[in-house]
Parts: sequence; C-alpha cells; structure tokens
Amino acid sequence: MDTPKGKLIAVGGNEDKGSYPNPRSKKKYYLDFFELGILKRFLKEIPVKNPHIEVVTTASMIPEEVGERYTSAFGILGVDNVQLMHIREEEDAHNPEYIERVKKCDGIMFSGGDQSRITRMFLNTEILEVLKHRYLHEDFIIAGTSAGAMAMSREMIKGGSATESLLRGAVKMGQGLHLINGVVIDTHFVIRGRFGRLMEAVVTHPKTVGIGLGEDTGVLITKGHMIETIGSNLVVIVDGHEVKYTNIKEVEKGRPVAIDHMVMHVLAKGNLFDMNTRTFYQSEEAYRHAQLEAAEKPLINH
Repeated sequence: MDTPKGKLIAVGGNEDKGSYPNPRSKKKYYLDFFELGILKRFLKEIPVKNPHIEVVTTASMIPEEVGERYTSAFGILGVDNVQLMHIREEEDAHNPEYIERVKKCDGIMFSGGDQSRITRMFLNTEILEVLKHRYLHEDFIIAGTSAGAMAMSREMIKGGSATESLLRGAVKMGQGLHLINGVVIDTHFVIRGRFGRLMEAVVTHPKTVGIGLGEDTGVLITKGHMIETIGSNLVVIVDGHEVKYTNIKEVEKGRPVAIDHMVMHVLAKGNLFDMNTRTFYQSEEAYRHAQLEAAEKPLINH
C-alpha cells in the first residue's frame, strides 16, 4: 500500500455501554464518553476551521443515543456541523446521499458497538472505496472508537474470551475494512485483560503488530506506520515479527498456545512507535533527533 496522506485515529474508548441491551432489564444503559481531549486532537488534525464531521453509528444498537452524545461533545468543542449516519441495513450503505456526504466531509468517526456490523455493512461498497481513496490521497481523518477502531485493520478481531485466550481457537478473527495492513487492534485492553487475546491474534497472523488500546486512550497513526499515543491511559504494542517459535498451527483446538520471543512495548501519552522499524520513541522530539542522526551518519562515514 502507498504511503497514505491521511491519518487514522483509533480509540479504545468505552462510549457505548448499550451495545446489547436487554429489553427486559430495567438497568440504565448509559454512555461513558471518552476524554474530550481525544476529540480535540481529532479536530486539530483536520485542516479546516469549522469542519463538516460525519458520525457513523452502525456498530451500535442504540444509534440515536450515541449520535446525540457525539453531537453534544462536538458542540462543547465549538463544532456544530456534525451529521449522523444511522446505517442500519446493508442497502443503506449504498444510499447516494451518504456517498456524497462521505465525499464532501472533512473527517469521519465510527462509533463503538459490534465491529462485525461495520464490516457487514461497508465491505465492497462505494463508501469504503471513497474512504480509502481520500485516506490515501487527501489530508483526511478517519477515526473510530472501540469497534470503530478494531474494524480499521485488514485482520480484525471479531470476538473471543479474554480468559480463554491462548487456547487455540479462543480468538475469532475476520476481515476488517483494510484501511491499514500488518496490524491487529484490540480495545478496552487493560481493564478487560485482553493481553492473551491480542497475542493469539498476532501469532495467528505472523509478522503483524498488535495495538492494545486502553480506555480514554487512542493512537494517531500517520504515514500508515507512525503511532503517537493520545489520551490518559496506556497503549500496549505486541510485536510478532521476532517470534522464534509458536505451535499455533499444529496444536489442537482448545489446547494451550506456546510462543517464544514475543516483544511488547507499553506506551503512555506522548510516546511514539514506528511500526516499520518497530522502534519506541519517548517523544516527538526524540523521534526527530533520531531522524537527524540517521540523516547525518553517511556524512560522518565519509
């Protein structure tokens, strides 16, 4: 894939508590919206003063409530040109009005819920082709939280128990939107203990990088490979490139998965990670310094 001009923002936010409401339950389903600072960063990356934002609520089973929450949050930040796409059926994704809105908007946000709903609605659609084209060739921002983040990659985690992970077959994989290659994204990562789940997903697809997003935390991905941590929690990088051995292909279903030499990194706010070289940087300044040093090395050798 060519180096994209656009940017991705993947957020491990926990904004959709009502993905699977039980109609018989009197429990209040509420929205615990992620830190406004992440939305501020989303808006900062859009090179327009009063941007046109589209919010896609497809993943959620409470789309109206989720949409209102986004509209309110963006309103707090001074942005009032926010439109909602409540795409509920596959034919809705072929609506010419939605296609035109995706062509004209300045940024798009996919809500949380069930990532399989996103792929079911958008794979092989003109909307997805427009998104990919704009991401590759324009200064265009695509953001997603929870399910919206997980759906960004080519290989996508569909589900699977965290407690049973690293028993072969516990993690269910599927096809994502294919906005980015060589990556598997998991969300609600720290609080739900999904370390084993992401590790199994990574060794199932060799030479990939797993990105585990904590709540209230996201990553800004530029040039298709540079990760910057934004938000208040942690991002865990699971690097499968140097795995020396795993029995994932031959072990029976339900039996333990062995992994030798899985490399992990933990990123806090402001830390960077280059997925091409798989290098951790303390800050943007440290990254720039390393780039300058690398550029000067040939001159020193001569």
